[in-house]
Amino acid sequence: MDLNSVVDEVKKLKWVEMQFTDLVGYLRTVLVSSDQIGVEVFSNGMGKLDGSSVKGFTGIEESDMNLKPDPSTFAVMPWEEGLGRFICDVYKASERFAKDPRLVGQKLDEMLGAENLKTFLSAELEFFIFNKVSAYVDGWKQSYEVISDEGSWAGVAPFNKAKDGYYVPYPKDRFLHLKMEFGDVLKKYFKLQVEVLHHEVAAASQHEINFRGGTTTYAADAIQTVKYVIKALAYKQGLIATFMPKPLYGDNGSGMHVHVSIWRGDENLFYDHNDSYAGLSQFARYFIGGLIEHGRALSAIVSPTVNSYKRLVPGYEAPVYLVWSKANRSAAIRVPAYSNSYKSKRIEYRPPDPSANPYLALSAIVLAGLDGIRKKREPGDPIDENVYRIPPMKRRELGIKELPGSLEEALDELEADNEWLRPVFSRELIETYIELKREEARKINSYPTPVEIMMYYDV
Repeated sequence: MDLNSVVDEVKKLKWVEMQFTDLVGYLRTVLVSSDQIGVEVFSNGMGKLDGSSVKGFTGIEESDMNLKPDPSTFAVMPWEEGLGRFICDVYKASERFAKDPRLVGQKLDEMLGAENLKTFLSAELEFFIFNKVSAYVDGWKQSYEVISDEGSWAGVAPFNKAKDGYYVPYPKDRFLHLKMEFGDVLKKYFKLQVEVLHHEVAAASQHEINFRGGTTTYAADAIQTVKYVIKALAYKQGLIATFMPKPLYGDNGSGMHVHVSIWRGDENLFYDHNDSYAGLSQFARYFIGGLIEHGRALSAIVSPTVNSYKRLVPGYEAPVYLVWSKANRSAAIRVPAYSNSYKSKRIEYRPPDPSANPYLALSAIVLAGLDGIRKKREPGDPIDENVYRIPPMKRRELGIKELPGSLEEALDELEADNEWLRPVFSRELIETYIELKREEARKINSYPTPVEIMMYYDV
């Protein structure tokens, strides 16, 4: 669709959301009257952004910024008559803003394109649907109303129901029709190729959505769109959809498993039909070697919240150990074995969760792998057994690295190991990101939690 056609479609609406993403990954928006949008906006931008009010952007002395809408992201919101949206690039005057997360994905795509390469990235997003969530932090009151197989369960006590949620049908899965609506809206209005929706393993109402991916920027845009649409449609039903990594004690958390392959034209560089183990090329093995080498630093970007590390514990299908394997869900890096077709050959990186900024997370995963290719970093032998059951002494003998146990530890790793990000991450962005996340960790860890009151009030 050319720009004049896009503007014609916009004029049929009343309002347009100009969406962008802040440094930690939250989707932000400026609501603009449709009569303010003409062809010139796509080249000149719209100076409606105060960068000092956006986490991680600018100080008040340099706060005037522009939003330039990407016409390929135009969509009409079916839940609000007369409303559309664009995903925007952030500018300072006429220059791209160095800390715009979307720029990171775009720079990576451009860098690969200059070598006649492109990524194919997709993500499996897991999420919960709750009736309500309330938390009064200073007054210690915290409550969830969690939709489980038998109805609703309220409270924050241990949730030890059987893990029989995986692939359950209607009516045990109470949200068949809502998930169909998620898929229909994403396909019809946002042009995403939604492939699969299903109930996830948690006994509470946990679900997963898969969609066809593409380049780094496309896949990151798609992740932000999927989260936005699912939250909006759940809210319209009086429900809350949360992509929080670990909302419930004693049940599985929500991951964002990222699938990666790299292509040159029609050639999948991750595929080798002569490889007897997983049909995986040496190029792909070096890519895996890079993920293992930088996995601890990468954790600060792909598992970026204090809550993320309550998911990354043994026993809940969350990977803790930086090993690779074929079809092994206890490994951080898995080679899916559904088929051995060159079209589907890829690796799956399992540590990320949906609290991550997708532009930064997807780009960092690819950059870690590319660094492994550049250095010809061997990944070692695959581990085909349940890594959780390998005794600690044997894990040490095998040289198996473990993911950080906290956000602070992950940030220490990133601070010490970030040169591999520099082809597309600016120094300023990395430093600001680390500073923001350290402040976040300090704040959260300074609050006593309800479980601490329960455990320690009578010491």
